[in-house]
Amino acid sequence: MLRAASASVATAESLTGGLLAARLTAVPGSSVVYAGGVVSYQTHIKVEVLGVPQDVVDTYGVVSAECARAMADGARRLLGTAYALSTTGVAGPDRQEDKPVGTVYVGLAGPGGTRVVALDLAGDRLQIQVATVDAAVAALLDAVSPAGQPAEDSGLG
Repeated sequence: MLRAASASVATAESLTGGLLAARLTAVPGSSVVYAGGVVSYQTHIKVEVLGVPQDVVDTYGVVSAECARAMADGARRLLGTAYALSTTGVAGPDRQEDKPVGTVYVGLAGPGGTRVVALDLAGDRLQIQVATVDAAVAALLDAVSPAGQPAEDSGLG
């Protein structure tokens, strides 16, 4: 669907640790639309590479809608793509920034602006990561699908 729209995508991942990039690149021919990504597991990478403002980190934390938005915007700017997805949250097993396990934010930056989806997921660490990737791909497909047409399952086709 991205190929048909002549659109490109990048990723900025934290809690998914590259799983989103792996999902997107599992599609044959994905190199036509997937530019690349940043796994910003440590806070300083979010700030120094993706350009997440330090005041966002200090005020809202890295597990926040504001951080997800800044990560997506940063990846889109850094990699020069039409769209960028970001993932941040708590995969477990422990709380982070006083947020419970399963608190997740998925950012989507695109030509029409940036939006964030907040998720409250259940499961173990891998289940939360996989559900986050599913939600990110669904958000991207929804953004690029022509109005009234169902999104394809493949992710990039």
